[in-house]
Amino acid sequence: MSNSSSISHFLLLPLADTWQLQLLHFWLFLGIFLAALLGNGLIISAVASDHHLHTPMHFFLLNLSLTDLGCICTTVPKAMHNSLWDTRDISYMGCAAQIFLLLFFFETEFSLLTIMCYDRYVAICKPLHYGTLLGSRACAHMAAAAWASACLYALVHTANTFSLPLCHGNALGQFFCEVPQILKLSCSQSNLRELGLIVVSAFLLSGCFIFIVFSYVQIFRAVLRIPSEQGQRKTFSTCLPHLAVVSLFLSTVFLAYLKPPSIFSPSLDLVVSVLYTMVPPTLNPLIYSLRNQELKDAVRKMIVVKLLAKS
Repeated sequence: MSNSSSISHFLLLPLADTWQLQLLHFWLFLGIFLAALLGNGLIISAVASDHHLHTPMHFFLLNLSLTDLGCICTTVPKAMHNSLWDTRDISYMGCAAQIFLLLFFFETEFSLLTIMCYDRYVAICKPLHYGTLLGSRACAHMAAAAWASACLYALVHTANTFSLPLCHGNALGQFFCEVPQILKLSCSQSNLRELGLIVVSAFLLSGCFIFIVFSYVQIFRAVLRIPSEQGQRKTFSTCLPHLAVVSLFLSTVFLAYLKPPSIFSPSLDLVVSVLYTMVPPTLNPLIYSLRNQELKDAVRKMIVVKLLAKS
């Protein structure tokens, strides 16, 4: 029996048993990491440098790219380090920091996805009120509220998780620190408060998802009344990928955090963790940039200017 005061480090799950497979995972994670870094970095640079993109939609997209970078930088570099150096260790404080940052960026990302849905709803269903409801001050306040509430939530959740006595060793069944994995190490009688907090969080996320679905129902009803087939196609091509990202993100987070203990599978846990920590940060830039001609033009212009400046 051990408790949290005697634990100085945790042991993460090794991704493979042999050095060759560990090296393969390192290169795979490196490729995903660089793709996410490049895609989100281009969006941030383009939106920040081009005044034509200083609109509410692109402002929230910039914030979403920042959270995506935060998400993937929290887990992947440590996983690559462990694979390359054939180690499993992560310090106690490092684990706490990883959980705090993950919760912080996850909560911020879902809040921003909800706000972006509201932005599309106002733009399509209430276009005459768009400038009033989504002015620069309102956008700044909504973004600040998303970041601040996520920070408070992550702080409370992390403090509550690491206040639990840990009675079942220090080996985690995941390649990064995750709340459900910490709960597996805690005493069974003492983790009810943390489980209650997870359930409350699930209800809040479900409420946001219901709002998103309701908003998209209104959007699709309005779009179907558009006489132009091109306008319908453009709106659907913008909204449907956003809805797909939200659904993937929420379903995998729910599966990771609310999966019954009877459904235990290390391979399933690994797949789910990759889906919600690495796939959205990598795909979001593609989804939002390929469907946005203004953003593609700004990125192209920025790259051309950089190349001309170097030559």
